[in-house]
Parts: sequence; C-alpha cells; structure tokens
Amino acid sequence: MTRLLTVVKCGGNPAVDSRGICADVARLVHRGESVVLVHGGSGEIARLAGKLGVPQRTLVAPDGVSARYTDPAMLEVVVLALAGAVKPAIVAALSGLGAPAVGLTGLDGGMLRARRKPAVRAMVDGRTVLVRDNHGGQIAAVRTDLLEGLLRSGFVPVVSPPAINEHDQPVNVNADRVAAALTVALGADRLVLLTGAPGVLADAGDETSMHSTYAVPPAGAPGSVAGGMALKLVAAREALAGGVTSVRIADGRVPEPISRALAGAGTTVTMAGAQSTADRSARKGN
Repeated sequence: MTRLLTVVKCGGNPAVDSRGICADVARLVHRGESVVLVHGGSGEIARLAGKLGVPQRTLVAPDGVSARYTDPAMLEVVVLALAGAVKPAIVAALSGLGAPAVGLTGLDGGMLRARRKPAVRAMVDGRTVLVRDNHGGQIAAVRTDLLEGLLRSGFVPVVSPPAINEHDQPVNVNADRVAAALTVALGADRLVLLTGAPGVLADAGDETSMHSTYAVPPAGAPGSVAGGMALKLVAAREALAGGVTSVRIADGRVPEPISRALAGAGTTVTMAGAQSTADRSARKGN
C-alpha cells in the first residue's frame, strides 16, 4: 500500500518551534506516513551575518514580492547557517525522537537545479533598477531519485537551499518554493507551510484577522500581503498549478503544528477561478 506523503516547510522565523515540529514529524512517521521536511533559517542567517559583519539586504520586485539579496558573502552565510547549524540540529532532534533523518541540500545528487538570472529588477527609492550580483535563482528542475530511495528506506529527508545552477555553482533559492517544487515532483499528497503566524492575515498586525481560505491569483502579485507571506503564497500557487490538491499555511509556534494544520487549522490556499472537484462533477452530471 502506498504511504501518505506530506511535504512540510519549517519556517526560519525564530518564533517557530522547530523541536515541536520535529516531534510532530516523528508522530506522523510512527503511524506509517512519509514526510519530507524542508527548512529555512532566517533567524540563524541573521545571527551569523551579524557575527561576521555581512550586511543583510532585501530585494523588492516591482510586484511587491521581496526576497533576500544574496551577494557572494551572503551566499556563504546562508550555506553555513543552513547546512552547518540549522540542519544538524533538526536531524539530531528527529533521530532522538526515533525518526531517522538524512540532511541534504539541493546540491546533493543534483537534486535541485536552478537558473540564476544575470540581472534582477528591484525597486530602490521608487525607481526600478537592475541588480547584477545577486546569487539567487529559481528552481528549474528536480531530481527525486535520491529522495525516493530515502523514503522507501524509512528515512525522513531534511532538505534546504542552496541549489545548483547551470554552471554547477551554488545559488540561493527560496525554501518555500523548494518545498512546493518537491511536493509537485514527488507527487506528494499535501504541502504544509509552517510560519510564525496563525495563517494568512488580512492585517499583518492583527492575528485574529486570519483568512480561513485564501484564493491566490493565477499570476502576478499574490494579493495585498507582503514580505515572506507573499513568497509563501507564490510557492502555494506553484504547488497548486503543479497538481497538488492540498496546500495549507499554518502556525509553526503551537504544539503539534502539522497535525493541527492537516486537521483544518491555518489557511487553506486555493487558486482563484479554479473549480472544485465537486463543482466539476455536478456540472458533468447536469
């Protein structure tokens, strides 16, 4: 019998309870499900960048979606923080909970291939400028054979950036979009994006303003949200466009966050204009 497969993104917000997430992953594994855990590490990246004196900057695209500005020095920080600190802690926590884990980056086995744009558009002081030294990229291809082998053997793959570009060099990629790409490529049943908020908020300053459902447009800016939540919605859209049927954005600060999300907590993301299966079936019956 095929095991239920869930891809979980553990946000890098310092408020997110990574140990609680690991405990919930172990719980799912012990009841016979498979999990791929994708992680970021914005808190550790910020700490290490400050310690090393590397400036932290953000690129804001003309559509309002922001991303980390990754010059060569920041790329080194990202790799050190994710592969050298965050990932070992997650793998150790999972192992201690009886869920054997294997830590990977997108470089391992050529798992994540990305395209690095020679120049990206960003808004600076109200003007659109071209930034040419950003070592960020977008996922272009995913190899799943390594992950599938690990899953068949009962391991929990723990995956993070960077990816590898067309010139066989590491590039930073957004971890939410990594999770979406892996969900699609693996044919996973569901994607859960855990963050430092209850879900998608109508008002970023009011946690009671959470949307129970959020319809993301098929293209362009993902609505009125900004910052990291905008990128989560872009990732959710990519997963939905790739055929994933269940995408939720939920609170990573609470006990049993994955189980709660799968039971209905957080925000269910849908594609604007998409019909439900029930609606399509009803129309066919008519």
